[in-house]
Amino acid sequence: MANVTIIEFPSNLGLKEPSPGHEPGVKKLPAWLRKYNFHELIAPVSTITVSPPNYSPDPDSETTVLNADALVAYAKEQAEVLGKVLAEDTFPLVLGGDCSIQIGSALALKQKGNYALFYLDGHTDFVEPDFSQTGGAGGMAAAMVAGRGPEKLTNINGQLPYIQEAHVWCVGNREYDDDYENIIRNSQATYVPLSALRETGIANCVSSFLAMVEARQLDGFWIHVDVDVLDDAVMPAVDSRTPGGLSYSEFNELLYLLLSSPKATGLEITILDPELDTTGQYTEQFVHDFTQTFLKARKN
Repeated sequence: MANVTIIEFPSNLGLKEPSPGHEPGVKKLPAWLRKYNFHELIAPVSTITVSPPNYSPDPDSETTVLNADALVAYAKEQAEVLGKVLAEDTFPLVLGGDCSIQIGSALALKQKGNYALFYLDGHTDFVEPDFSQTGGAGGMAAAMVAGRGPEKLTNINGQLPYIQEAHVWCVGNREYDDDYENIIRNSQATYVPLSALRETGIANCVSSFLAMVEARQLDGFWIHVDVDVLDDAVMPAVDSRTPGGLSYSEFNELLYLLLSSPKATGLEITILDPELDTTGQYTEQFVHDFTQTFLKARKN
């Protein structure tokens, strides 16, 4: 398989302040992972860092989304860098940042071809601003890349939608609330909450997704990993905690099956906040499991 390029998008633009006057700490994630030998274990051919615009806690007057203009500017920068990496036929491993980095990733994919999105997250992130309680694009990212939301964010460079709604799979949600879930249930996206994933089986879920990618003759697919998809007992260092979640054995199986596909085009990791894991115990476990699974899958 292709060589790996690590791309760092250390953005917190898509989250609200955890407390007044304090920015979300997730922007420190790439440097934090480096401290725990993530980069050394992955051994990329290169590492690229794209610094984000300044954070503001104030919502955009036009869209009510936090940092909307900054997100657009950043997405364009992300897409340019990611587009070059994809053109070199290397595998981009993107380190966030919050989930709003998905906008830039999806924009790059749209400019390259027709792709699917496997959105692995403890939440669907499939809502629009009028439903959001925070105004943070991180909680709306899956909907935005599918074309739902303010045009300022969903139609950058006239590329609406970045990913066809019918090619979006949101997997692993455990925020079981009808009002929240009905938005994606009533969409063309495929919704596989944690309960259904376990009932269906991980292998069957991934097999169905890959069959869709092949049947629709897509150019490939992108994997979004929000670490809050993991069980809160093993990964509490996230901004929006919810009881339960995937065990590491389930997480590893999912990643392995997805990454083993030749259609896997790239992957991004989001939301792990170093300020919420001061001893590094949760990060250390994550780095161990993720890197082992990633490297094992790529040897096939």
